[in-house]
Amino acid sequence: MAALPAFTLIATDLDGTLLRGDDTVSDRSLAALARAARAGARHLVVTGRPAPRVRPLLADLGCTGLAVCAQGAQVYDAGAGRLLWSVGLDRESAETALGKIEAEVGQVYAAVDQDGVEGRTLIEPGYLMPHPALPAVRVGRREDLWREPISKVLLRHPALTDDELAAAARSAVGPLATVTMSGPGTVELQPSGVTKATGLALAADHLGVAAGRALAFGDMPNDIPMFGWAGYGVAMAGAHPELKAVADEVTASNEDDGVAVVLERLFPAG
Repeated sequence: MAALPAFTLIATDLDGTLLRGDDTVSDRSLAALARAARAGARHLVVTGRPAPRVRPLLADLGCTGLAVCAQGAQVYDAGAGRLLWSVGLDRESAETALGKIEAEVGQVYAAVDQDGVEGRTLIEPGYLMPHPALPAVRVGRREDLWREPISKVLLRHPALTDDELAAAARSAVGPLATVTMSGPGTVELQPSGVTKATGLALAADHLGVAAGRALAFGDMPNDIPMFGWAGYGVAMAGAHPELKAVADEVTASNEDDGVAVVLERLFPAG
């Protein structure tokens, strides 16, 4: 009987990690994931994108199992097309947090991801989507953002950098919400205590996989909790310095198939 691989769970972020800039997964990366699967390792997508924005990509990847979405606020069963677990950000916390942030840095522009497998991304006047390919619906007033339950709030500031806005938001918000930065122009508020690590831990427990057997790939500060939970964390070449500082290894960029480079080494052919 062949020995089990050192890692039995491969957790990959999407944007800036597994996905190339054109939102595709390379043939090399697909082949490397298939090789790991043949060796007994499961692949688990762990992304900031909410479930409705992930479903087409999961289909392209041939994933019929679990995915951790919305920065850990959702655990989605792709095969069943339903959420196994979901926690929302309540309106009072969201509005209070925004008020505290704006008291510190002036006006910010906000968007929300609605909860549920059919939830939409809503954007208020002035908010510019950092990823134009993702569908969004513009609303007339901020109050319209809260008409349905939400999983998180996305923030942009007209002058502050992402790092500056994230730091100011953390200082202002305190325990009201978790503040993350998941990509260029993407500072987010999510339910207090919810991170990619909490969602990944729930999914791994459902699959019966221990943290020490998990291999995680990422590129942004929102992946730091996931690296802290997993047995081994790999940052992409273009990753944020904060993530590189806690990574066990730095691989090639997403454009150069950095995920595949590591998987080919850990799961050799034959």
